[in-house]
Amino acid sequence: MANLLTISGSPHIQSDNTTKKIMWGVVTALVPTMLVSFWYFGLSAIILTLTSVAACVLFEYLVTKYLLKQASTITDGSAVITGILLALNVPSNLPVWMLIIGALVAIGVAKMTYGGLGKNPFNPALVGRVFMLISFPVNMTSWPLPMVNRTVLADAITGPTSLGIIKEGIAKGDTVDKLMSHVPNYLDMLIGNMGGSLGEVSAIAIIIGGLFMLFRKIITWHIPFTFILTVFLFTGILYYADPTKYIDPVFHLLAGGLMLGAIFMATDMVTSPMSKSGMLVFGFGCGILTVLIRVWGAYPEGVSFAILIMNALVPLINKGFKSKKFGEVIKNG
Repeated sequence: MANLLTISGSPHIQSDNTTKKIMWGVVTALVPTMLVSFWYFGLSAIILTLTSVAACVLFEYLVTKYLLKQASTITDGSAVITGILLALNVPSNLPVWMLIIGALVAIGVAKMTYGGLGKNPFNPALVGRVFMLISFPVNMTSWPLPMVNRTVLADAITGPTSLGIIKEGIAKGDTVDKLMSHVPNYLDMLIGNMGGSLGEVSAIAIIIGGLFMLFRKIITWHIPFTFILTVFLFTGILYYADPTKYIDPVFHLLAGGLMLGAIFMATDMVTSPMSKSGMLVFGFGCGILTVLIRVWGAYPEGVSFAILIMNALVPLINKGFKSKKFGEVIKNG
């Protein structure tokens, strides 16, 4: 009997799109965010982004050709996405050699060890980012202020992120009202005029990219909407309970890597659930974990850890929240 089904790794696409089209569509959606990071952080941002992309593509080529001995997959765009997202998750003054190590971990460990695209359980860029955060904590938490120096920012003025200022101040007993005078206003946070990683600089640019992906049906609304809404509601409850100790929900949405994580990394087809209901659970879990880490954890930011933890739970979510089976007939009554 002839084979009726072809089994392949995810993402499983139910349209005339191809994996290659989708990946390069995501790259296109990331362009506004990259351009804003180049504007605020100058030449160093360009160098880090190009280095990260080149390193990810090179490592994937070498592993595929010489270790897996398979046809090259570097033209599908997935390694380029990993390189861009990895660069967007680091400060603009990070030494290039550290970023190259992060790229090696992202591609060589988090992706190709499992067999390449469609088989990796964790988002490769986030694995690379967390590895660098643990291995090089000082460099990964030194944040150059934007528009200080548009050349290489080796000697740029640095300072804590908005989330870091709030978390450190509250730990010292300061009130939120007092600390708000030391962080950027919401307009600056919206357009990106604040310290942080390359991808934390502009909520508007990230949202534009997200809308593009929604329009092109590269992603659905389920994960980013649930992720962002959960953070908004959870932090809103905390703020309502004690506004002197907890920051308002709008701040949480605009600060840190929430927008980038919710729109570009939590929605990764390979490492997120397959069913719509599973996506809602996944987004809810990411939101809850992000707030728990931000408010009570050791780090001021929790998006990366939240997404990776939920990546690990995706097999259970897929088992508990299944899509309708192929050929299944739904009976009424």
